[in-house]
Amino acid sequence: MEACLAVEKEHTKVNQKLQSASQTISNKMEETINSLQSLRSSLANEEKPVLTDEEVQSVKSLISQVTSDVQSVSQTHKDMHASISKYGRIIDKYFMQDSKSVSSSITAQQNKASLSRAIYEHLLREGRMDVAETLLKEAGLSHEESFMTLFKDIHYIVQALRNRDVDPALRWVEGHRDELLRHGSSLEFKLKQRKYLLLLSLGQINEALSYAKELGDFSPLHNKEIQRLMGCLLFIRRGLESSPYSDLLDPWHWSDIIDTFTRDACYLLGLSLESPLAVSLAIGSAALPQLLHLQSVMIQRQMADVLSGRDELPCEIQLPWRYRYHSIFTCPILRQQTSESNPPVRLNCGHAISRDAMKKLVGHSGRLKCPYCPLEMMAKDVHILKF
Repeated sequence: MEACLAVEKEHTKVNQKLQSASQTISNKMEETINSLQSLRSSLANEEKPVLTDEEVQSVKSLISQVTSDVQSVSQTHKDMHASISKYGRIIDKYFMQDSKSVSSSITAQQNKASLSRAIYEHLLREGRMDVAETLLKEAGLSHEESFMTLFKDIHYIVQALRNRDVDPALRWVEGHRDELLRHGSSLEFKLKQRKYLLLLSLGQINEALSYAKELGDFSPLHNKEIQRLMGCLLFIRRGLESSPYSDLLDPWHWSDIIDTFTRDACYLLGLSLESPLAVSLAIGSAALPQLLHLQSVMIQRQMADVLSGRDELPCEIQLPWRYRYHSIFTCPILRQQTSESNPPVRLNCGHAISRDAMKKLVGHSGRLKCPYCPLEMMAKDVHILKF
């Protein structure tokens, strides 16, 4: 952030100078053109073949003025060139272009395949099916027709919802009703609510009244919402837009339904809500400046190989909460954060410590005693904790 603020400050200064210089040059050019046109008109009106001393003096004065203006513009250009050069040096100072030293290698064939797979899935999520198919062929990835079909169905339903058509989504809900109920989803109610309001807005009162029966099954959880929907019937002739229920027509509800459907569909299909590639890029963009700063400090201290390890970073990288997917456990004995090579373990008594701490507590007989209570147990009975 410090680097961005420094560059932004210099950018503001350069931009102000550019605007000022542009205005100054424009004014000088306009004055010069006006003076030349005025002199030309003055000389054209004179029918004498020879200029008078006064006219010669006017021409010389104008030439001197133009020469001075040219020199002034040239100096302004030099000053601007110096400011822009300084701006470039500040960018080079705060932003390293070569980030290979702090990034993992993707040269291995396995990593290339994983990256191609992530790009392929991202294209499917974005609805770029044709590009995804091309990548599938050129990268030599295994073909999964069912996987692509899932995304095609999702995008078809999302596009229908954007066009205010809830029928495809309702058919999808019917095929997954049991799973959605176990998940506690409100998608079906929201869709039927939209369907009911669409019928009312089209003036199909009888059809809306008949369809209102579909809302009865949701009364235990959405009783107040259903009461408001029924209240809409009192304002049909007056218009729902000017009624106390006009908020039900807010376009925001359609965006909410699309988000709810996408979230529920991804959950039922075992997919992450956000594209793994987009998340990786977002996290990498947030972490890279901190790693580059750490690297520059370590190089100055002759510890350039501090980032050579791949399993663990030498410092904590602050990320937004939405990108923190895993619980963090710190061993109360060694006061160290656990990792894949040193995971947390659960003792028979229920207390948790790190595996390295447990190994230090194990005796020759394979038994250990909990450091917090008198219970003893065998090391083989201890289980690895997974949060």
